[in-house]
Amino acid sequence: MNPKKIVLYIVAVLVVMLGVTALSTKVMSDGEETEGFQLMGVTVKYPTTKSFFKEKPKKKKNNKQIDSIVNSIETIVADIEGDTSDVDEEEVIDTTVQKVKVPDFTKIDTSKIQRIAYPENKAEFIAKLREQIKKPHSRIIHYGDSQLEGDRISAYIRNRLQGIYGGGGPGFIPIKQVYHQLSANVTCSDNWLRYAAFDPTQKRFNHKKYGVYTSLSRFTVPLQVPIDSVDIDTFPIVDATINVGYSKRAYANFRKFNTVTLHYGRNLTPTSLKVFNNDSLIKQDSLKLDTLYHAYTVKLKEAPTNLRFEFGSKISPDFYGLTLDAPTGVTLDNVAMRGASGTVFKKLSDTNFGSMVKQLSPDVFIFQYGGNTVPYLKDSLGVNNYSRYVLSNVNWVRRKAPEATILFIGPSDMTTSKDGIFYTYELLPYLNAKLKATCLQNNIAYWDMFGAMGGDNSMEHWVDQGLAGTDYTHFTPKGTKIISELFFIALYLDLSEKPVQTDEMKVQSNEQETF
Repeated sequence: MNPKKIVLYIVAVLVVMLGVTALSTKVMSDGEETEGFQLMGVTVKYPTTKSFFKEKPKKKKNNKQIDSIVNSIETIVADIEGDTSDVDEEEVIDTTVQKVKVPDFTKIDTSKIQRIAYPENKAEFIAKLREQIKKPHSRIIHYGDSQLEGDRISAYIRNRLQGIYGGGGPGFIPIKQVYHQLSANVTCSDNWLRYAAFDPTQKRFNHKKYGVYTSLSRFTVPLQVPIDSVDIDTFPIVDATINVGYSKRAYANFRKFNTVTLHYGRNLTPTSLKVFNNDSLIKQDSLKLDTLYHAYTVKLKEAPTNLRFEFGSKISPDFYGLTLDAPTGVTLDNVAMRGASGTVFKKLSDTNFGSMVKQLSPDVFIFQYGGNTVPYLKDSLGVNNYSRYVLSNVNWVRRKAPEATILFIGPSDMTTSKDGIFYTYELLPYLNAKLKATCLQNNIAYWDMFGAMGGDNSMEHWVDQGLAGTDYTHFTPKGTKIISELFFIALYLDLSEKPVQTDEMKVQSNEQETF
């Protein structure tokens, strides 16, 4: 090929492409105005000559403040990550001894930290939250979307709280796992199946019994007909196993559990159970035969390396998961729901959920939602409707545990591109503000993750710094630790403040002094 002809060809193509910009006009696509052509009912996006030569708007955002905060947080995270050193296989893990670590925030300017917003009764709210977390055993349930998958965010916060207030173990772990997590070694036989109330690809069970953790696992396919319409005697007995052990790759605190609880329900046929610890039979039992929720607990002297459950049944019960806990301190359950927006709770069984809440006795709920609805919001009415719907779901949960304290973490910044330029979704700031107002008006604390990241158009900077992925939605492992530490600092600053005496407390104090 002649190099001159190649160059001439490339120049000719570019000239033609430039000439086509003169034919491009303003057209409507999916209800939005854009530039391009309408060909046989199909919109072909193409810049006009004016927009092609127009200078792209420069980023006006000043990232110096968020950079200074992130740089300071990185040093704290680096210190915390030193807590993940391997435990020797022969070492006995003591679940009662806790090394209390008081955070050192002298290296950062805490005045720049995005603080948690509270309802009008801020002092009372924080005092109650402080009391709940300092209880002999405190359970926190952290619900959220795919930002939490793999125990992300939850794991970091759990480790920080356990390091200060005691506790151990990763809390809730699904039996059949659909995403990789490092917090514990839980594996099951190949015949286990997973069903989630929030999974739009699955038809929801009519019984609605998915438990507090909103999903269940089974080792036989569910019956599609009433059980009294089939001949159970013709069914073979199916065997299944679950193996549980602490993970040497997890935070050291997570390896300090000795209480393993199996949560199950709807056991329609006799189900045998054998429990082995390091291949030694320690329990032989049968699961309760009814349709109610039950908890089966195994207490050990130390964290297991190979605890095995063996089941045998013609029809599998529904298993809502495992909880791996220490006897005292903080437990924090990670409940990740891919694609969810926090609107599934009202679709669950009231009695089943309530029974499990009574057993778990959670003190604090953290809800982290909003991101999955952002791309689909069309106007302010949609934002208002979503905020009300989320609140009704949170209140549904609150009625099952009326004494529990509730915190809401808002959505992160999310960007979309238009004409090659990244912008925060137009309605995201309004959604964030609306969720915050709705929460505060209903005795729910609110942490503004959007603001903590830097606000409008901050996601692009987080991506540039390697703190978020190129989907401009999810955090990278490094970014996950940064955003988690930002939340933890905001929470700890409030928990560690000297309690403010209310007028009622002052009156009581004066009466005691007078007496």
